[in-house]
Order: sequence, then C-alpha cells, then structure tokens
Amino acid sequence: MRLPGDLGYLTYCLNIHPTQTWSEVREAIAGPLCSVKASLCPDAPFAAGLRFSAETVRALEHAEMRAELKAILRENDLLAVTVNGFPYGPFHGTPVKDQVYQPDWLSPARIDYTCRLADLMADLAPPDHFASLSTVPGTFKPLADGADAAIADGLLQAAAHCSTLRERTGVTVAIAIEPEPFCFLETIAETVDFFERYLFCPAAARRVAEVSGLSLDVAASALRRHLGLCYDVCHAAVEFEDPAASIESLRRSGIPIHKLQLSAALRLPEVTPRARAALAAFDEPVYLHQVVSRRGERKLCREVDLTPALARDAEADGEEWRIHFHVPVFIADLGTFLTTQDFLAEILAIHAKEPISSHLEVETYTWDVLPSELRTGPVEQAIERELRWVLGRLRA
Repeated sequence: MRLPGDLGYLTYCLNIHPTQTWSEVREAIAGPLCSVKASLCPDAPFAAGLRFSAETVRALEHAEMRAELKAILRENDLLAVTVNGFPYGPFHGTPVKDQVYQPDWLSPARIDYTCRLADLMADLAPPDHFASLSTVPGTFKPLADGADAAIADGLLQAAAHCSTLRERTGVTVAIAIEPEPFCFLETIAETVDFFERYLFCPAAARRVAEVSGLSLDVAASALRRHLGLCYDVCHAAVEFEDPAASIESLRRSGIPIHKLQLSAALRLPEVTPRARAALAAFDEPVYLHQVVSRRGERKLCREVDLTPALARDAEADGEEWRIHFHVPVFIADLGTFLTTQDFLAEILAIHAKEPISSHLEVETYTWDVLPSELRTGPVEQAIERELRWVLGRLRA
C-alpha cells in the first residue's frame, strides 16, 4: 500500500508462500495476497512483494503466461514495485540451508537470472516507475576468499543491463544487495568498504560503460541508481549493528537503500540451560539460522547455524545470542527469550522522521517452520497483523 507523505510503499514478501512454479505464484497472488489487500487496502492499489524462482522467470517468458500474470495484477489492483531475487530455486518444503546463495555472484547463472528478472519487472511495473530487486550478498562466506573483484564484476554486468533496460523502457530496476550473517557481505562496515572500493568508483563506471555501450558519464550516474542495498532489519540486528549509526553510515557514504526488509530475529539476552533447551524447537532442517554471540560488548563468535551453536552447551552460558530466525514482527517476548522487535521499532522511527527507502517489505518467510504454538490461525491473518503493527509504529 502507498504510505502517506514520502514514506513509500509497504508490502510483504511472497516468499512466505510456496512460489517455485508459476502455478504456485498465481495461487499466492490470487489467494493470500488478494486477501491481505482486501483487509488492508480494499479501495486503492496495493504494492506486491513478488518472488519468482528462475524456473518461473523462464516460464513467464512465454507470452501467454506473461499476459496472464499482467492481467491478474491489473484486475486485482496490484502494483509490481519490488521482487525478491535472492532464492534462485526451491525455497519451501526441502532443505535450503547454504544452497540459498547458489548460484552466487561468481556464477554466470546468477547474472543471467538477475537480468531476466529485471526484464520481467520492467514489463510488469507501471511506466516510468522504480522497481527494486533484492539479491544475494555476493556468496557464502566460506567461498568468498579473494572473490571481491569477481563478485563486483558480476554485479556491474547486471547494473549495466539495468541501465540499458531503463534507456529502452523508462523503468528503473535497482539491484538491492542484502547483507547477511556468514556471507561475503555481513556487516554495514564491510558493505560500505566494498561499495567504495569496487562499485562506486571510476573503474566501475568504466566497466559499466564497456558492457552497456553507454557513455562514461551515463554509466557513472547509473551506479547509484541501479546498485544499492536491501537493508534486512533482522540481519542487521543479528550482527549487533546500531540502528541509527548503520543508517547514517550508509547515508554518509551515498549508498542508497533500495529496499528495507522489515523483520525480527530471535534474541537471548543471556544463554542459560533452560534457554538452550527452549531453542531446540527452532533448530529445524530447512533454513540456515546463523548465530552471533557476545559477552558484554565483545563479540565472541559467529556460528553458521543453530545446531553447532547449541552444541557448545554450557560453554555458551552467560553470552547474549542473536539468531537469524525470522519471527513475526508483532512478537516481542517469547517467554524464555525475546526478539529484536525493539531494533525494528527504532528503524521504523528513523524512517518516519527521515525516510530510509521507498520500498518497505515485511519478510517472515519462516512461517512453515515456526514452532506450532506461534502459528496460530491462517497465514493471511499473521501477515495482516504484521502489516498493521508496522503501520502503528509509523504513526506513533
């Protein structure tokens, strides 16, 4: 939905639903997405937080399927303003774990997928509109050693494609890189350094000009227009970022936040035997749940998943843990432990005063793997409740 003033669009990401195939995407749009719109925004256009797998992108290159999708969006008054281009393949009902980063930005398949997805969004978005496309933060950390220049070149090739696409269609598609724990780009400090050294520099402009055939001046102006961040609030909280300082750092560096993903993580103020036992219910086999811990103000370690973190047993007692497990944003207290809702509330307060991004997207894709006591009622009701919570914070 369109928020008042210059606060942008608010939506939720369709990756909470199975969306691997075109038929699943069609069902998610016609079912839960339209249901949420009917409850929250019945008489005005509603922004859609789309998700298309590589399989679906290829299917939608067929004219008949593309026309059907456009008709569904038009008839239901849905706006194609943002798309999640992070997961390439299956994202529900099968172990995903670290394969979610594959193919990564070292692979031609990631470049090809992103460019095809940009083409699709340019066709779906309103004329002369802006569409954000969130993507993998380079690669998985264990694969990142010495890969900086190669990752940057893949992103610059995609940015060049988006620049020529804009010249042809009038639609601006911006690639929004999403830092995440245990990835090539984890922290805001790492991200600023990478952008300054590899993406927002004269050599990057020359590379975009070379690939696109555009003039050097046009290529240089394209960098900040077509490259930026997807700031996932859950990920930033897990990394113990400071909300205000992290946003200010990005603003000071001129790195645009093309998408703001609204999400909350699990938080243990103090690890205890009881808390470790309760966390076992969240140690599930589908998604990666990275853990960052500290004792006092000193960061101790990062664990790639909840399983090895819990295997530390009593050694971890007394630490504070932040866990990459997206939980509904309206939950602050889970009894034995908490969530990072307060971090999210601070980000929303900053946005209300000085907008951070034009695209705000609630992303709680873990609905199917949450402990059963947290999955009360249909998923549409939980999504609506999340969106209403966000609206309440923005109006506070």
